[in-house]
Amino acid sequence: MDRNTELSEFLRSRRARLSPEDAGVSASNPSPRRVPGLRREELAQLAGVSTDYYARLEQGRHLNVSEAVLDAVARALRLNDTERAYLFELARPRPRRAVRRRPPRPQRVRPGVHNMLGMLDGVSPAFVLGRRSDVLATNRLARALIIDFDALPYHERNMARFMFLDEAARELWPEWETVAAETVATLRMEAGRHPDDPRLTELVGELTIKSADFRRWWADHNVREKTHGFKLYRHPVVGDMTLAYEMVHFPGDADQAMCIYTVEPGSPSEEALRLLASWTASPSGERPTTSPQSAEPTDSAESARYPRSPRSS
Repeated sequence: MDRNTELSEFLRSRRARLSPEDAGVSASNPSPRRVPGLRREELAQLAGVSTDYYARLEQGRHLNVSEAVLDAVARALRLNDTERAYLFELARPRPRRAVRRRPPRPQRVRPGVHNMLGMLDGVSPAFVLGRRSDVLATNRLARALIIDFDALPYHERNMARFMFLDEAARELWPEWETVAAETVATLRMEAGRHPDDPRLTELVGELTIKSADFRRWWADHNVREKTHGFKLYRHPVVGDMTLAYEMVHFPGDADQAMCIYTVEPGSPSEEALRLLASWTASPSGERPTTSPQSAEPTDSAESARYPRSPRSS
């Protein structure tokens, strides 16, 4: 991905969402506005730079921009902390790379992290995400909750790909649009950190072609850090669950994080998760008798989503 182009489009999208009224400036030109948001000269005035300088910055023309100028632009655009960090990532000078690039090394999960996943099994669904939202490792309860990523071809073990290219995702997350838009914003943040990642470029290209929703949200240039929050699941075996999640980052590997789900003690979600854990622990993979669903999965695709027997992480 070309960082100058990304920087240009990001600045334009942030300027377009900011009205003169919100920015607290009077219109510098009384003529009708052809586009929403602030004009370039208005933003430049707020940032304390010349209109020509800001125009060149927004046009993606390479500039050695100081942190003071970037900070002023971020304040003028009213960027939040995540957007500000993304702006600095895009504008930061990068060392020249050799023409022949080595393919990125496969990410590997340390044995100790695998052990942690095993310790959480039967208690909390947990999985490890790597670059590009690749799913690097899961425990049995996470596979039963979402999909058995271990049963998928290697290149399909990706959360964003599952989110947009598997119809089961729309049924699994009742608030699919919110979850999917957040996934795109997280992936956009990843693109700012790793603009030269060919596999990320390939993933974005595939999703852009195959999903109109992804294409629309990617064009919004929203960015997001995934840290903690809540998600509503509608599981075909145990019904609805509200799960809290925490993203735990590992020292020494900033590109890996473990997502751990928990439930409120004594809640219906805790009972549903207990039933799901009981089902996954059953050697025959039988559904709990109190499950709101009664039909057994029969085809191979369904079995991949909801494994009938335990598997090691």
